[in-house]
Amino acid sequence: MSAPILLDGERLRARLVGGGLYTALDLVTVTGSTNTDLAAAAERGAADRTVLIAEEQQAGRGRMQRQWASPRGYGLFVSVLLRPGVPQTSLAWLPLIAGVALAETVDRTTGVRAALKWPNDLLLGDGEEWSKGAGILAEAVAGPEGIAVVLGMGINLLQRREDLPRGAGGLPATSLAAEGAEVDREEFAVALLTAFADVDDQWRAAAGDVVACGLLDRYRRLCTTLGQQVRVEFGADEQLRGMATDIDPSGRLVVRAEEGQVTAVSAGDVVHLRRA
Repeated sequence: MSAPILLDGERLRARLVGGGLYTALDLVTVTGSTNTDLAAAAERGAADRTVLIAEEQQAGRGRMQRQWASPRGYGLFVSVLLRPGVPQTSLAWLPLIAGVALAETVDRTTGVRAALKWPNDLLLGDGEEWSKGAGILAEAVAGPEGIAVVLGMGINLLQRREDLPRGAGGLPATSLAAEGAEVDREEFAVALLTAFADVDDQWRAAAGDVVACGLLDRYRRLCTTLGQQVRVEFGADEQLRGMATDIDPSGRLVVRAEEGQVTAVSAGDVVHLRRA
């Protein structure tokens, strides 16, 4: 497998910062975690819509403090610093609207079928056998300018399937290339960040109201967790089993247990048990 072509920071800045979508964009060859680096910048007062992209992450972080490393030039590892000015109760929606932008970008630019697993995984496949192609992590950061959110996305683009670790929840990992797509990393990065800026603009214009701006419906259409029998794991000894029936306006997964009890889940590891 030939070495990938590395990204060009100047071209990315010209297209995304010069185009007025973002305030600043840095590209680094290697780092531990783009989220960690950008969180430190947020604490120092970095501006809204500052972007950091790394060619290689050596200590990337996911939910539940999971870590992974990624080879140089094979994926897209990007974090965005956001100061959206919406009610704090709406901030939980950021990873979900990022998922909308990501899934729609994959579908539009590659033709690979994409779906979302609540709350933060991008699934790729044929609808019967899904594999994990990306993860999203949002973290709140306090700083001199108030609360900011650092939103990180790690997308597998060029890796071979056999070179990828097994994903969370028992899901096999995949990449866009492994699903048959030909991917230009720069074009994909620009398409994704443009799509995210667009959904972020819609969300902000509606003051974080995902019903008013249509993002709740868009997320529901993409979310393959809905209609599934699921196990939600909250820790080593606590779990919830039932049918995932809805995503509510707060971004919570609504689960109906067999005995009829309905629970709205705000956080937890979700395992799809079988198709309904």
